[in-house]
Amino acid sequence: MNTQESDNPIIIKKASFIKSANDFHNAPAPHYSEIVFLGRSNVGKSTLINTILNENLAKSSSTPGKTQLINFFETLWEIQGQIVPLIFVDLPGFGYAKVSKDTKKHWEKNLLQFLLKRDCIKLFLHLVDARHQDLAIDQQVEGFLQEICRNDQQILRIYTKCDKLNQSQIHKIAQSASSTQSLCVSATNSNHRKLTSIKQLRGVILQKVLGYS
Repeated sequence: MNTQESDNPIIIKKASFIKSANDFHNAPAPHYSEIVFLGRSNVGKSTLINTILNENLAKSSSTPGKTQLINFFETLWEIQGQIVPLIFVDLPGFGYAKVSKDTKKHWEKNLLQFLLKRDCIKLFLHLVDARHQDLAIDQQVEGFLQEICRNDQQILRIYTKCDKLNQSQIHKIAQSASSTQSLCVSATNSNHRKLTSIKQLRGVILQKVLGYS
């Protein structure tokens, strides 16, 4: 199934909030394949999740880095008559939280435990602000994901806020993305030939979760 090029549209049949959890032990019981969204605070995770699902479910805090909970969303996708249940997992943003060192260590320990022990995670979506591509913290996260990624998991870098770039910048980042497991995503422009539309991104997500290259 080539979901990215199929004439059959991908339909989001259902999208709803399940619960928030502060650690691995309080997470909902694993039933379906999970897609984890992670990235720096203010990178646009909530906006991307809501746009993919056509629902205003993921909430962003007015204070970057304030939210320390893992949020779970249940979704049902339909493609070519096949129903695919998926769970979206929105991790707390990193990089801006103004908390004590002890709180930060506890927070990071909980996230590490979740990522290592949650067997149903199939896809990591690492969101990177297209205007700030080479930050050390994103490089560290990329390296960490490469270390923990199992054979049944995949990593995809998503460049966000590409709409804020000029044409020269878009061309440059698109060239870089084409040689890596990366996509330059536009939430508003579905016709730009160098940017991946939300419709195309849905197809890529399904391909990777279902095991198609």
